[in-house]
Amino acid sequence: MARVFSLLLAGLMVLAACGAPTSNSGALGADGLPLPKVYRIRNASKVQFRMLDSVNSLRSAAGAPPVQLNAQLNAAAATHSRDMSNQNRPWHFGSDGSSPIDRVQRAGYPGTMLGEVISETYETELETLAAWMDGPGTRDVLLENRAVSMGFSWFQESSGKIWWTLVMGG
Repeated sequence: MARVFSLLLAGLMVLAACGAPTSNSGALGADGLPLPKVYRIRNASKVQFRMLDSVNSLRSAAGAPPVQLNAQLNAAAATHSRDMSNQNRPWHFGSDGSSPIDRVQRAGYPGTMLGEVISETYETELETLAAWMDGPGTRDVLLENRAVSMGFSWFQESSGKIWWTLVMGG
């Protein structure tokens, strides 16, 4: 009898070891929702161009003229992405009280700042763009007819969270 019990116990232990995977893929957060899948940015040099091409495709479909990447606007976007991470909140004002207009002027952009869209997410740049297109206010910034220049950048924390900033200039 002890032998049968030992075999049953060993069998149960083997079955228990075959249970759910221990990876984070099915883990739930404190809110009961699945934890986000971390997107690690690779080929960082191509991210801005993928975003530019995608934005220009959307602009073309909406009848808006194309925009070009601008180094000063990219710098303003990069500064704000890092600053949002430092503040741990997605909003349009810098830790020094600066507005998007202030940051664009500081970066040396000679034109007019027309709008800024931001995001705090674990998603790719294209998933973030899709979310921006779903919101009427952010969509209006992306499709602004007077825009001729675009700045786009991000900051990724070691946790994987990404802070995205896109700026349109005219």
